Amino acid sequence: MLLLVACGSTQRTSEPRTAAWQDVPKAPVRIDADPAAAWTGKELIVTGMRFGPTGNMIGAKNVAAAYNPSTHAWRRLTPAPKMDSYCRRDAAWTGKQLLLWGCGQAAFDPATGSWRMLPKAPTGEGFTAWTGHELIGWGGGCCGDAAGDGSAYDPAANTWRTLARSPLGASQHALGAWTGHRLILVVSGYSPDDKPYPARVARAAAYDPATDTWSRVAAPPPGALRYGGAGAWDGRELLVLGNESATKRVALAYDPAADRWRRLAPPPRGLTPGEAFWTGTRLIVLGGDEVTRAFAYDPKRDRWTALPRPPLEGPGQNVATWTGRELIVWNSAGATAYRPVSD
Repeated sequence: MLLLVACGSTQRTSEPRTAAWQDVPKAPVRIDADPAAAWTGKELIVTGMRFGPTGNMIGAKNVAAAYNPSTHAWRRLTPAPKMDSYCRRDAAWTGKQLLLWGCGQAAFDPATGSWRMLPKAPTGEGFTAWTGHELIGWGGGCCGDAAGDGSAYDPAANTWRTLARSPLGASQHALGAWTGHRLILVVSGYSPDDKPYPARVARAAAYDPATDTWSRVAAPPPGALRYGGAGAWDGRELLVLGNESATKRVALAYDPAADRWRRLAPPPRGLTPGEAFWTGTRLIVLGGDEVTRAFAYDPKRDRWTALPRPPLEGPGQNVATWTGRELIVWNSAGATAYRPVSD
């Protein structure tokens, strides 16, 4: 069954039979913690930590593997260098190497099959984006603290730089996207102890790496992103799903040209956004509580569609990547791929 939301009414229809999740062969490694992944244009590279024989960090080790959709085959990779455990990691593909940023920084070169440690970053990372030239990270933090600074890594020079001070309030979970010219970031406006920041602190801002400058932009509706969410750039707007409360979701679009937010059709009930991907025509959102669920948003029709449920066991620590043709979702229980139906 599908839940369609349009013009304030709810309709039901059937998912086309040609749109389905396809099985992906089981990976040769199991990742229990700190998963990260990136698409190289040919392969999906996944890396993370496997627990020791006792099922915890005692004896844990890093593992890595690569999946080629054209051959439907996995191959083991050299594990990443030892890094701090229980730390969120992000990966980005530069066109030549995979950059891994978490509690430590490393790079993997598929041509040589080798890893190398990078210079230590001057700040932590919360939200990361690859600009085509640099890997930028901003915000982050854990538990009762939050960061409001950022840094950028230039692979060509093998150097880091600290970003100019931003007008944003510190945030553990900023949302945003690289537009091709600027990095747009949006924060909840609340501190880790759930107290609102004063109005002088920006809820949204744009960063220009060419000039190392920030500019405030229109703020989203108050409270829209109070409890996080997910977002993606569609080529013209930043599409965002926010958690206004434990049960209420909101969908928004930000237009940088007009510096204006607008509300989209309400997301389906029960959708807790985890990750969002732009396919070229639709936004695919993965969410999960007890089970992983997926929905698609069509901007032309301002309509949500429930996709078939991914055949994965439990919510787990899913690693999802858009390849340009299909969405591959992987966790320690298995993997699956979804290719949207063409219009």
